[in-house]
Amino acid sequence: MTALSEYDRLEAVGLWRADPEAQRREVIVSLGDASLVISETKAGAALAHWSLPAMIRRNPGAHPAIYAPSDEPGESLELEDEVMIAAIEKVHVIIESHRPHPGRLRSFLIGGVVLCVGAAALFWLPGALVDHAARITPMAKRIEIGRKLLAELSTMTGQPCASPPGEQALAVLSKRLPGHDTIVVLPEALKGARLLPGKLAVIGRNTIEGPDTPEVVAGYLISTEDGAAGQSPLKQMLGALGPAAALRLLTTGNLPDSGITSYAEQLLREQPTPPATDGLLRAFRTAGVSSTPYAYALDPTGETVLGLIEADPFKGEPSPRPVLPDAQWVALQDICTGR
Repeated sequence: MTALSEYDRLEAVGLWRADPEAQRREVIVSLGDASLVISETKAGAALAHWSLPAMIRRNPGAHPAIYAPSDEPGESLELEDEVMIAAIEKVHVIIESHRPHPGRLRSFLIGGVVLCVGAAALFWLPGALVDHAARITPMAKRIEIGRKLLAELSTMTGQPCASPPGEQALAVLSKRLPGHDTIVVLPEALKGARLLPGKLAVIGRNTIEGPDTPEVVAGYLISTEDGAAGQSPLKQMLGALGPAAALRLLTTGNLPDSGITSYAEQLLREQPTPPATDGLLRAFRTAGVSSTPYAYALDPTGETVLGLIEADPFKGEPSPRPVLPDAQWVALQDICTGR
């Protein structure tokens, strides 16, 4: 999308409907690297973020132009600004140039693939391509990818554990440990914790049913977050799937189903790389959680995790505030039994 440098910070006035029955309202439309932002004209608050690759034009060639975020019934946007329309159409031309065109000569297809691969190798070094895709993907798309990944994990582990008291405890835990909007417990196969795109975390049943204190499950989440070394879950996912998946996300707004499946298998098969002890202790201090219970959960003898025990930032002291109240900790421990 950086090919549209002449449209940097482009804005226009449009008419937006939240759904087919809603009244049209005047909005400000802003063109970004990979999304269209629809905002209120006065307050400036964002009303919607549309993925440019997923957008469609409902009336090609007609004026004013009418756009929608997808083929599904719902929002619509009416534009008369010729410059904005030209910019959006140019984006779609670029996207279309990356899509396959069945029916052409095999040699033409092979030549196009070679040309695209060569251009990607020349102008988009694999690491830079992954970084760019991870950086500009809107939060709505991250949430969608995270949910697809969770659905794939659920086919391998069983449906997430659920009970009203347990889910309430998870909501309290997610607020106690910022960085996760949603935490889900998987009943089988997963050990420890994993971070998924869209501020979603999954934890294994072993983190809540064996320990006698919620500091253990908090420790798994803190360790996983610290072990990411500043990389977002989406960047970690794209790094594992490779630049081809990142290019597809940039050009089509989606990841291949096969890639989501393979990454789900990798999350279950491979344990995260343990973070350095010094950095992990700082993360425990920042979170206000004792590191000792987590250390003994990793190694009951304490021999291999002596640093986490001896340098516990709250050794011999109560944590500044509990990870979970006792009643909610009991409810969380029972979440996979449905009680």
